[in-house]
Amino acid sequence: MPIADNDPRVFFAAERTLLAWLRTGLTIIAIGVVLARFGLFLELLAAQVPAAARAGAGGSAIFGIGFVLLGAGAIVAAVIQHRRFVATLPAIDLPAQYSRSFAIGLSLAVACLGFALGAWLIYELR
Repeated sequence: MPIADNDPRVFFAAERTLLAWLRTGLTIIAIGVVLARFGLFLELLAAQVPAAARAGAGGSAIFGIGFVLLGAGAIVAAVIQHRRFVATLPAIDLPAQYSRSFAIGLSLAVACLGFALGAWLIYELR
């Protein structure tokens, strides 16, 4: 079988990598939300067990916010790397009838929501 002049599989592999980083960023954000909200669990536990009242919830909130912001930052970094790589591909390797901006737009929207979530958690921490 002869090798074709164009190979859109390279672009689609790059897009799969971008979406894998999107999933990774979402997972990191989810871990951050769980950590940030761990303080609520400690407050409920303190009502039942007085010794648990000594456990501080502020540390988990700070780590949780860090994870949320790290996850959103990872998604933005993945978008930047994807765009840089796609810019190096020859035009013939880019699929003509395919929206190349959907995955980028989705990733940036999720990253913006992640940063907004981080800002909200910071606001709540005060």
